[in-house]
Amino acid sequence: MSAESVERTVERLSEQGIDIVRVGYPDLIGTERGKDVLLERLPDILHGGVAFCQAVYYTSPQGDTVPVPGGLDRGLPDVSIRPDLSTLTELPWEPGVAHVLGDAYDPETGHPFLESPRGVLRAAATRLADLGLTAIAGPELEYYLLEPDPAAPTGWKRYDDALGNVYVTGRKGDRGSHVLRTLRTLRKLDIGVTMGNHEFSGGQFEINLHHSDALNAADRAFRFKNAIKELARHDGLMATFMAKPFDDEGGSGFHVHLSCVDATGRNIFAATPGADEEGAAYGLSATAMHAIGGVLAHAPALAALLNPTINSYKRFGPDTLAPWLNDWGLDNRSAMLRIPPERGPGSRLEVRLGDASANPYLGIAGLLAAVYLGIRDRIRPPAPLEGYGYDAAKAPVLPMTLPAALDAFEADAELIEVLGKEFAAAYLAYKRDEVQRFSRTVTDWEFREYAYHL
Repeated sequence: MSAESVERTVERLSEQGIDIVRVGYPDLIGTERGKDVLLERLPDILHGGVAFCQAVYYTSPQGDTVPVPGGLDRGLPDVSIRPDLSTLTELPWEPGVAHVLGDAYDPETGHPFLESPRGVLRAAATRLADLGLTAIAGPELEYYLLEPDPAAPTGWKRYDDALGNVYVTGRKGDRGSHVLRTLRTLRKLDIGVTMGNHEFSGGQFEINLHHSDALNAADRAFRFKNAIKELARHDGLMATFMAKPFDDEGGSGFHVHLSCVDATGRNIFAATPGADEEGAAYGLSATAMHAIGGVLAHAPALAALLNPTINSYKRFGPDTLAPWLNDWGLDNRSAMLRIPPERGPGSRLEVRLGDASANPYLGIAGLLAAVYLGIRDRIRPPAPLEGYGYDAAKAPVLPMTLPAALDAFEADAELIEVLGKEFAAAYLAYKRDEVQRFSRTVTDWEFREYAYHL
């Protein structure tokens, strides 16, 4: 961007009453890190960036600096975050504040920081571009809204909790009109919000996002999660995208609708009329079938990215509506990979593996890498699932613990080669530290189970 256009951007924002630009970026687990910058300093940081301690990428939710190689062992060097002005938007709930996403660079070399989630996604998208394809993604995210309760063990209870309010609207399951107010606010954020409703469990909601190219879709999902949490704080509530926050209710999913278009914008997952090709019987192209094959082939490794926490695996199991078998089906919501009924321009995969705690950049990047490998290697999937998909005799079981998923990820050399070895090494080190910390922690369940009787 030229100096003149940067100056004009500053001038335009000032005319709109904006005097602060919030520069934000995702760390490895999808938490937003950032800094508020005075508007007049924006030109200074556009190319030079804002300096952060590189270890911020490796900070645990409890504030521990995880000893990932390249962080503590190098003396906590800097990483530089440069604003991407194409993502600049006003924050509807913060008067006078605009928000911009940043990209991470190594300040010594000027090269992109290889562990940046946005960079990892770009790398996967580039591989598909080598095949002449652009991935289109539509994220679906569920979350719980909580209200304070001093009597609850955690200090929080489910907002407006009641049984049976499945897919309802209005105040029946949302006495404070959370969905209506959120939809209207997020429309101003311009992140492609389309609709929303109360979900299956008490206090659980889903708000849908429109589809777009993969990086833009991940940007919007990232912003959506942060916006939901921030709006809840403004109301004295807490929103959580934790995979399964309660024993007695289901988990929250992160489903991704995925297709690919060619240089002309044609959806290449759609069957060519009259063509005798693999997938024609299902209304799908051979390329779509290979994409399905790629996701299934690499699904055990993808679990490490799409189900990234210890808690994630408590969401799975028979009759949970969360897929735990490595299968696919035609308009079958019990399958891990569902093919929705639309065909032609609407042909797509719906990958239902992920939970809401996933970093959207890494989850989508993993899916793009698997689709790329499936198309490149012409991987053929097995026959589609028939009937209800929670019978372990019908398909292989996916990893059921985070350590098992990390082992599968580490063993998937092809997937790692697409996503980047430096990123994979950092991610594995970070997540294995999480597993180790959990293994040393005495849980409430253990105390209840053992303390009074043993």
